Order: sequence, then C-alpha cells, then structure tokens
Amino acid sequence: MAACSVAALVCVGPARWAPHSTRSACLFGLFALGVPFLRLLEARFPRQPLIAIAADFWLLPVSALSHGWLGPIVDWMNPLVKDAQLIAVDERLFGFQAAVSLSHVVPPWANDVLMLCYYGHFVWPLLLGIFLYARGRGATPGFDEYLLGLGLLLSFNYAAYSLVPAVGPRYFLIGAFDAPLRGWLLTPLLESMMRTPVYTRDCFPSGHTGVALVVLIYAFRFARRFFWVMLFPGLGLIFATLAGRFHYTIDLVFAVPLVLVVTGLALALSRAARQRAVEQGARSVPVDAIVRP
Repeated sequence: MAACSVAALVCVGPARWAPHSTRSACLFGLFALGVPFLRLLEARFPRQPLIAIAADFWLLPVSALSHGWLGPIVDWMNPLVKDAQLIAVDERLFGFQAAVSLSHVVPPWANDVLMLCYYGHFVWPLLLGIFLYARGRGATPGFDEYLLGLGLLLSFNYAAYSLVPAVGPRYFLIGAFDAPLRGWLLTPLLESMMRTPVYTRDCFPSGHTGVALVVLIYAFRFARRFFWVMLFPGLGLIFATLAGRFHYTIDLVFAVPLVLVVTGLALALSRAARQRAVEQGARSVPVDAIVRP
C-alpha cells in the first residue's frame, strides 16, 4: 500500500508531464486501495472465503502488474539508461561480459531448458504462496512473513529500477552477439515474448534472481520438500538471466545483499508483530478466566 501510494503521488506530482502518467497514477492508486477495500468487504461478508483469499494474495497480482507502469516515474527520475556504467563495472570486476561469453558455449538444447526455467519466475512465487496458505496461516507464520519479504523485495527492486534504469545486454550489446539466441524449439518463441513488455528498463538489480532466492529461502525454512523440488529449476532460472542475455553479472551480484536485507527485515517485523499480538492477547484475558493454583 505504501509503495503504490508513493508511486501514485509521484505520477500526479513531479512526474505528471511524463507519457501515461495519469494512467499509471490511477493504476497505482487502485492497487493501493485494493487491500483496505477487500478487508472492508471481508468484514461485511465474513462467510465469503474468496474475499479473504483475494485480500491475502493481493500482493502477487499487484507486483506483476505494477511493473509495467513504472515508466513515468523512471522518466522523471532518470530518463537516460545506465547500461554503459553497468558494463564498465562488469569489466572492472570480472573482465568480461557474461552474456556475450555464454553465447559461445551454451548449446541450443540447453537454451530451451534455461528459458523454461526463466519463465518459472511467474510460477514459483505463486505456488509457494498457495502451498503455505493451504497449510493454514494459524499453524505457521510462513505465509505472512513470505509475502512481507516478497513485498519488500519488489518495492526496493522497483525503486532501484528508477535509480538505475537499464535495458540489459540483449538490447545494449546487440552488436556483440554473433546471432540471435538459438534453441531447438522453444527458445525463439520464449525469448521473443520477453521483448514485448510495456516496461523494459528493468535490469538492475535482477528481479528474477531476487525473487528466486526469496522463494528458495522461505521454501527452505517452511516447506523443505518444495525447496528440493524447486532447487535446480530455480538455479536454472538464475543462470538463464545471463545465458538469455537479460542481465549483466553485477545485476545478479547486487540482488544477493538485497535479498538478505529484505528477508532479515521481514523476519524482524514478523517477530515483532507476533510478540505484540501475544501481549495484546494476554492483556485481553479476563481476570476470572485465570486459573489459580
């Protein structure tokens, strides 16, 4: 709610001159109002479980949809892409461009597999959310903490897109590749679909890497079997960000401390919320309900 509210205010304020700013402001405002509106409906119709489920999962569709409407905010903050600076950092730290180097060694069949893994970005967060939710929110704090960590990651990630907009090697380094990304069957289709999003200055840091790591961390903590099922496809997803020419190496590197920060914040905030709930529950116990020895 806070992140979407700030985005809406920016779109009607300093970024109002940017193309599509009014539309983005309306959408961000709608996203911000979604949770309180659904909670009011839940209170009004307590016997309708679908309303509660929609409110609990509101973050997931919002995070997917809001990504496409960051354009006016980025136009206001940083209209010029920062790919040249990211390339310079990669050259200084690693001495090469990973996407270009991998284009010479990854076989076509492996690109098919990696691109399938890459699209797991849209599946694994939802599956883990459903898995934790189905176990019962009262039985484990996993669901609420997981969505909190994911929400913090995406908020910081989208803020970083505004501070350091970049389009990635597939556009900025197109002349460095010998040919388009090759595969046996699926790669041309799946790679071309990633050229159609409304917003493409979403390179630094790697959101795909960050989300995959967040899902793996919470799966390891709260759903160990899910973790083992996702581990290799998740690692393939992260590797595909480089082999698919979507990211520079520094994008992946920077995603790691960001994940550690947001998961640490989510853990601290969740523990504080549970402690506060316990204290409030203890104060609400009537005196005559206390059993004396």
